Amino acid sequence: MTEFRTIAGKPVLRFERRLRHRPGKVWRAVTDPAELAHWFPARVETEARIGAPIRFVFPGDAPVDDGGTGEVLEFDPPKVFAFTWNLDVLRFELLPDGDGCLLVFTQTIGGGDIGRLAAGRNAIGWDTCLGALNARLDGADAPPPPDWLPAMEHYIDQFGLGDGSVPETAAGYELRFARDLVWKPAAEIWQLLTEDSPVEPGGPPPLRATNGYVPAGKIVTASAPHVLEYVWLHDGAPAGRVRFEIVADAELGTRIELTQTVPFALKHLRAELLAAWHTHLELFFAATFGEIRCPWPEERTALLAKRYEEKAR
Repeated sequence: MTEFRTIAGKPVLRFERRLRHRPGKVWRAVTDPAELAHWFPARVETEARIGAPIRFVFPGDAPVDDGGTGEVLEFDPPKVFAFTWNLDVLRFELLPDGDGCLLVFTQTIGGGDIGRLAAGRNAIGWDTCLGALNARLDGADAPPPPDWLPAMEHYIDQFGLGDGSVPETAAGYELRFARDLVWKPAAEIWQLLTEDSPVEPGGPPPLRATNGYVPAGKIVTASAPHVLEYVWLHDGAPAGRVRFEIVADAELGTRIELTQTVPFALKHLRAELLAAWHTHLELFFAATFGEIRCPWPEERTALLAKRYEEKAR
């Protein structure tokens, strides 16, 4: 079982796995650095005591160079092992269950609302790690890695991480989206968004930054590789702005933030516009993995529009 909750204002991933092994054996697998090396995503250098510092070291082919640091928070053999890893808190709890045990693993994700965006990739990452842990305990080979894109898309949709919001402003409304793009360099994301086409103020926005639901006007800001902003039109006249911002955060990963301003007079378009950009960013996320999906999935957009309409009631 995998769940995503907000506890005391913090996003928490929770995993339950029933293991066919006694707590003592599992305890060694989740606390001994030599055992962790077989399934945990980073090499762990620490001591078995509360307050001990931890150093995490990623393999050479990891998308980030520095695994970071942490501290042991709880160490209660063979029940609870908890520690920090950079901004996050990881906790392993072992509960006797017949001839085996129940592993309850949680990740309290740091970084607030921005850190929350990574829950989709974290969930499939831990699914993979826990599968390797189970195989290690069984003396079997680790299962092959998943197809990352559909696995992440599943959790992003399940957890509502792709949803947009539309708060009211002094001039109308602002549609807001933010999507985690893992650890891809900002320049790579900019190249994908612009398709290597020239982007300059006064010119047309690149095709991949537009869709058929939001008629595009002229670019007003183009600051590679971070900001692209253009005017959008309604009945041929300027109605507001669409803004893409690519943010590369050393601690939280890369994300894309999208906003669209909507005047009060066009509030009836909010659900359709939210659905359009929701779909747009799903397609863009797939494109970051090299999967270009055509044609536009109109049924998906219609389904999302109904969802946003129901949410607004």
